[in-house]
Amino acid sequence: MEILVLTDSADPTSAPQGDRAGAGPVLPALDLLPHQVRAAELGVSALLSGPTPDAVLVDARSDLAGARATCRLLAAAGQGVPLIAVVTGAGLIAVAADWGIDDVVLAGAEPAEVEARLRLAAGRAALAADGDAELVRSGDLVIDPATYSVRLRGTPLDLTYKEFELLKFLAQHPGRVFTRDQLLREVWGYDYFGGTRTVDVHVRRLRAKLGSEYESMIGTVRQVGYKFIAAQPPRQLPDVDPAPAPVH
Repeated sequence: MEILVLTDSADPTSAPQGDRAGAGPVLPALDLLPHQVRAAELGVSALLSGPTPDAVLVDARSDLAGARATCRLLAAAGQGVPLIAVVTGAGLIAVAADWGIDDVVLAGAEPAEVEARLRLAAGRAALAADGDAELVRSGDLVIDPATYSVRLRGTPLDLTYKEFELLKFLAQHPGRVFTRDQLLREVWGYDYFGGTRTVDVHVRRLRAKLGSEYESMIGTVRQVGYKFIAAQPPRQLPDVDPAPAPVH
């Protein structure tokens, strides 16, 4: 596991940037763990410009305000790397949810505790990444197969199970045209004995729930079937009408 330790460069105990020894004074237990560790100045540049680590430890032993600002910037950068603040016992009182961190550890923690926190933080990040990878996105539409939920502009859509399955299947194959028979086989299964009219009914209901602005995401190919049309950015209209040409 590769660990990036961000520490205050003004700390007299810090070693040169990139040196593993610079992380030792921040969290001594790291010296007893078999991880690749590098130290860098407190800030976001080391994470954004260097190789992506498995976890970031932010030195919050003394400069709590600076550590909080760094953690918030790192969380906002959206890199998906677990953030762990290293604090003293007295500093625990300043740690809050708005730091955007995944965990906190005391500077004097034993190696076994540090190892467990690193392992759990990295594991949670991996699970979250797997979950995000399963999401089907198209513009303002987000389909989550794990929770059978659909959000449009952040608002959940109330879909039946088959409506959800139909929308998910089409969205997973944007631009590809499917006949009604193909959709029956893929969504309803080979043992379904209903007619193709069922597909038309579900498409009509889906379009109604998507609303007039997004119903065109399910396109009709005449005499063939249906396809999913990936969302396009809305066309920007001028704020004012152009001035009429002068009449001479």
